[in-house]
Amino acid sequence: MTDAIQKKMEQVATILDMLSEDTSVPRNIRKGAKDSKERLFDNREALDLRCASVVSVLEDLSNDPNIPLHGRTLIWNATSILESIK
Repeated sequence: MTDAIQKKMEQVATILDMLSEDTSVPRNIRKGAKDSKERLFDNREALDLRCASVVSVLEDLSNDPNIPLHGRTLIWNATSILESIK
């Protein structure tokens, strides 16, 4: 894994940590962010598959009607970083 990809993965991890620790975000979205981070760093699958599955989960989370605007923006930022990795 190159340094650029590693840096992008760390950025996504930081965003997902922010979401999972934000108490103004609904519990199901915090759990989804935590699970997505674990999946992203699970090295049993190829990186592109991990990125695609996390993007899919994040898109579902961003469509939740209860998510605050700042949470949705964080999810979109993480998604765009992951899409640049693929």
